[in-house]
Amino acid sequence: MAQVTLKGNPVPLEGNIPQPGDKAPDFRVAKQDLGDLTLKDLSGKVKILVAVPSLDTAVCALETKKFNEKAAKENGITTLIISGDLPFAMKRFCSTEGIDSENLITGSQFKDFSFSKNYGTHIAAGPLAGLSARAVFVVDKDDIVRYTELVPEIGSEPNYDTVLAEAKKLV
Repeated sequence: MAQVTLKGNPVPLEGNIPQPGDKAPDFRVAKQDLGDLTLKDLSGKVKILVAVPSLDTAVCALETKKFNEKAAKENGITTLIISGDLPFAMKRFCSTEGIDSENLITGSQFKDFSFSKNYGTHIAAGPLAGLSARAVFVVDKDDIVRYTELVPEIGSEPNYDTVLAEAKKLV
């Protein structure tokens, strides 16, 4: 069980973070149209799985926009932003921010926490309990984890350049 911080305060996480070489755990999230999306639906694609607490926070919004600018424009890479937001809020965010890419998908955990629990990012206690810590996973076409980044401070951004470089190696 890992731990991160929020403004310097410890935040316990539930589950185990998959490591490079591990089979990516399955998950189920709700798309903007309320339909389900699973890992199996993305099989055969290079995936950047981005866990954020909520798109209604400045860092999560910035991170989503940066992944849209950087990764979603790369051919052969599908980026999935996963948060605790309702699909309606995610759709509104994407519309407002001009995010309309078939290579950047948003997925909500509002009815199923399998992503954050299976990927070890589920916040177990504190003010953000039930949401996900900030993390990024690069998964290859065969659903093997190739890169993992658990951001130690929830209010910090991931290393975009490293994530993108790792994903590009797999295309």
